[in-house]
Amino acid sequence: MTLFGVGLGPGEADLVTVRGKQVLEEADVVYSPGRLSRSVALKHVDESKIGDLDFPMTKDEEKLRSAWKEAAAEIAPNAREGDVAFVTLGDPNVYSTFGHLRRTIDAFHPDVELEIVPGVSAVTAFATAMGVEIEAGAGLSLREAANGHSPTGPDRMILFKVTDAPATHEGLLEAGYDVTYGRRLFMEQGETLVTDDPAEIDERDYYTLAYAVKEDLEIEQATAAFEHDGEESGTASSEDDSTTSGEPVADGGKTIELERAEGCAHGDCGGH
Repeated sequence: MTLFGVGLGPGEADLVTVRGKQVLEEADVVYSPGRLSRSVALKHVDESKIGDLDFPMTKDEEKLRSAWKEAAAEIAPNAREGDVAFVTLGDPNVYSTFGHLRRTIDAFHPDVELEIVPGVSAVTAFATAMGVEIEAGAGLSLREAANGHSPTGPDRMILFKVTDAPATHEGLLEAGYDVTYGRRLFMEQGETLVTDDPAEIDERDYYTLAYAVKEDLEIEQATAAFEHDGEESGTASSEDDSTTSGEPVADGGKTIELERAEGCAHGDCGGH
């Protein structure tokens, strides 16, 4: 007798968590807010279990509120009688449509039990898809960059909803950032693309991320010294890993200065 908010991950059906797959298979009804999340859910449940919801393509807040009230009124009775899943790409609590449903259910159907099943968000999956390592101790800020917006300030940023890459790129270059773009990362629908050329992704696509890092930013991790040791001697001796007193040194005997960036203060986005 529960409404589950299930994160489907970034878009590939086999990136749904084991817990998420279990909930989908056991749910009496599975609701989806959009075409893409529906297609992922259909890899795990029969179409007969899919419940239909209608969300208008509009920025009119009154129409949107009305649509969410209707959705909640459709879902709540089923969640009182059995288990219901509402799926969304990414994670239900990271730039997700599930937040709208949760607030609406809380306001008009407070007796409905809610449980959230986290999913892999594109906000984290991007690092693997783009071949980027976010080192321990590094600061990372999450910003929106729709319609050519170019947020600046932090040393490292993940930008989502990059719908006008050339305009965003121009502003970031002027501010001294190196930028890599990723489109439809870990998504079965559409072509996955990773590039540092904004001209390759100049058409609008909601599912485009960018990773921006200051050009002069350098953070040397303690274990980076192993690369130099290996180049010089092939193997590191036990004496190299200790001080004159014989005590081991965790960071290779150097003090590492870590720069930290400031932290960051709907449809089928799922964290893209």
